[in-house]
Amino acid sequence: MSKLQVVDILRSSYSIAQKEANATDTIEVISYRNVPFDDEFYLFRFKNNKLEKWHREFHPIYKEIKP
Repeated sequence: MSKLQVVDILRSSYSIAQKEANATDTIEVISYRNVPFDDEFYLFRFKNNKLEKWHREFHPIYKEIKP
């Protein structure tokens, strides 16, 4: 998929997590939080605007229990 196709699906619910460029390639990683599941994130890595890989991460949310 192209970056444009992925962004079209995610709409404006993503953020740019990393971007770098060298003489031959542009690498960009975008992050998407799966609302309402605040502990679930997706990371999409693009090389020259083509989706190279993606993965899902879980970040546990710890809540304080008051007696």
